[in-house]
Amino acid sequence: MFRAEVPQSRFAEITRSLIAQYGRPLGVESAQSADGRSGTLKLRFEKGTATVRLDVGATADERVTGLLITGFTVDGDDFHRIAGDLAGLPGATGFLVAEIDGDAIRTIASANADRQYAVGSTFKLYILDELAAQIAAGKRRWRDVVLLSHSSFSSAATANWPKDTPVTLQTLANWMISVSDNGAADTLLHLLGRDAIEARMRAAGHSEPSRNIPFLSTVEAFALKGNNFTAERAAFIGADDKAQRRLIDANAGRLTLANVDGVSFTAGPRFIGELEWFASPRDIARLMADLRRRNSAPMMAAMAINNGVGPVAAEPWRYLGYKGGSENGVLSMSLLGQRKSDGKWFVVTASWNNPEANVETDRLVGLVRRLLALAAK
Repeated sequence: MFRAEVPQSRFAEITRSLIAQYGRPLGVESAQSADGRSGTLKLRFEKGTATVRLDVGATADERVTGLLITGFTVDGDDFHRIAGDLAGLPGATGFLVAEIDGDAIRTIASANADRQYAVGSTFKLYILDELAAQIAAGKRRWRDVVLLSHSSFSSAATANWPKDTPVTLQTLANWMISVSDNGAADTLLHLLGRDAIEARMRAAGHSEPSRNIPFLSTVEAFALKGNNFTAERAAFIGADDKAQRRLIDANAGRLTLANVDGVSFTAGPRFIGELEWFASPRDIARLMADLRRRNSAPMMAAMAINNGVGPVAAEPWRYLGYKGGSENGVLSMSLLGQRKSDGKWFVVTASWNNPEANVETDRLVGLVRRLLALAAK
């Protein structure tokens, strides 16, 4: 089963990425298993040690049924070294590690933290922030039942669900954040109101809000990026905020899932500098601080369903919330954590954009785990 789900080409790609980051594998440092079938390995590489979860089958045909690298410790690591590794990636990168103390955001380490990056689905945190704000104001309740009104491309939870399926607001929030469901995000965007989310983004301290005005739904962004809307895309990119909003409103009946040209996205990055959702690492830190101040248990729980980095990296943290974003040429990872050792709160965020080629998820995940490990100390 493992070999069917992870073909040789993918396994070779992962191996190349690991060697590029951590050097050659040298051997097994330790192995622990309670049943002889599942266990944890410590693999020594030239630059550090990987923690690997390994599951084996009962027959010769099931020699390996599961293999997952859950963490990596780099010998003598520091923020300067990680900054250099990030800077060496093709394209543009930036990161920020900061302590959050009330309204104060204290930078611990950063590079290009004020540069705007395409951040993919990280924009959904602004929707979550506005949802929690409306609930705190008494306009809505987490248990309110609404209709799944907007289907979207690449929706892990709601794909092929019937239109107008009743769901709670808390379910939509959980789907939108934990599996980045686009149908849930678009349903919430239209329910809460585009203007309200834009106002929330400004209130949360986004340094260049015009980059995200009008605040696009996923279907609108996918449609405009595709080949079915070439003329509209050119007009949108060249227009100011008001003209862009008029274009979106005038084409509301056409910017639908049925008109998304999925084939357009198979060749590589498309217009990631012009048609996306944008934020700087410092913008994301301000957003995380705003989310934490909201003090909403259901909201914080939604962010913690999928921590994005695995159990080993999460172990030093009492709380770890996460949202990532990706598309061709775009990868962003952002975490809000409370340290076990002293209860202090931190944000760790990194973005990587390359308009010329797809980016390697494994590379950025490894670097963010290293940033998180240093922040935990």
